[in-house]
Amino acid sequence: MRLHGVDGADPAAVRQAVPAALDGTAPLALGFVPGSGDDVPEGTAVVIATSGSTGVPKRVVLSAGALRASATAAAARIGSGQWMLALPAGYVAGLQVLVRAHLAGTDPVVLDGRFTPASFVAATRELGAGPRYTSLVPAQLATLLDAADDRDVRAALGAYEALLIGGQALPPALRERAAAAGARIVRTYGSSETAGGCVYDGVPLDGVEAASVDGEIRLTGATLADGYLGDAALTARTFVADTAGTRWYRTGDAGTVAGGRVTVTGRIDNVIVSGGINVSLDRVERAVRAVPGLEGAVVVAVDDARWGQASAIVAEGPDGAAEALLAAARDRTAGEVGAVARPARILMLAELPVLPSGKPDRRAIAALATASA
Repeated sequence: MRLHGVDGADPAAVRQAVPAALDGTAPLALGFVPGSGDDVPEGTAVVIATSGSTGVPKRVVLSAGALRASATAAAARIGSGQWMLALPAGYVAGLQVLVRAHLAGTDPVVLDGRFTPASFVAATRELGAGPRYTSLVPAQLATLLDAADDRDVRAALGAYEALLIGGQALPPALRERAAAAGARIVRTYGSSETAGGCVYDGVPLDGVEAASVDGEIRLTGATLADGYLGDAALTARTFVADTAGTRWYRTGDAGTVAGGRVTVTGRIDNVIVSGGINVSLDRVERAVRAVPGLEGAVVVAVDDARWGQASAIVAEGPDGAAEALLAAARDRTAGEVGAVARPARILMLAELPVLPSGKPDRRAIAALATASA
């Protein structure tokens, strides 16, 4: 089947294309212009171009069955109703908002323009009286919580049956602030390869199974992608069969599965060697984000003349706060991870670089940290 290119930056165009994509008559290409050789199997609904925050570009092939299975399982877990789109429609989290709304038979509301507390309030007011849902990334949630003293923002936060928060780890302090503001938060874990979030608050959705193999989280179920368009080798490395023939997605995330609950501890490859000791930057980042004022900080690797490699904190805020924040972060990291893992320096920015999906642009952030050395 031939792909139909749709501008993922145009939510109205994506919404209009969703029904034909789900019935298999017009599969979508989001994030790239399909070429003459980009044919896809029968049943394909969408191919999404994604690279995450640090990886190489990939084109993920999702069937209509996978999208439907994901939306159906989500509705079984959190309920069904009207959705508000506050994420780019060209990414899987935004696309799934439109898919869920379509399958629920409701009209989604699209947040107009740049995401701000005012635009969030305005979009929320456009929703009907029934159950309301939306999907955000942690940075958007933080923006709203910073303005939660405004009663209109607080009312909007509490107007949703569930605010799905995914795309990156949700700092515990941010979740506590959300609960205090009356927001009903659901942490989601997943990726384009799983048709979006497939683990809610640590528990896989119905029809999804999780396992930890050699410390790596693997996922299986009806929501899995068919593979990567035009990259059979990557597909074979990423989607593997066990001895029973069950197909699993290798997430590349480190973590455990115990008692039916998934705990993600970071990326397997996000490790530096500092003074001959392996240091997980994800563990350092979790410790750093527990420091007031650094809830949205990003920790990246930098070269170090003495230790070979070290970690650096990049955060939003005034330069005048840097010294105190670094000291607090070093103390926290030493206590939770170990003295060798303490960040070597901090870079304060007016605004962190982000990807169109709303996630931190870790490659750009790392480049800034390196340039500032």
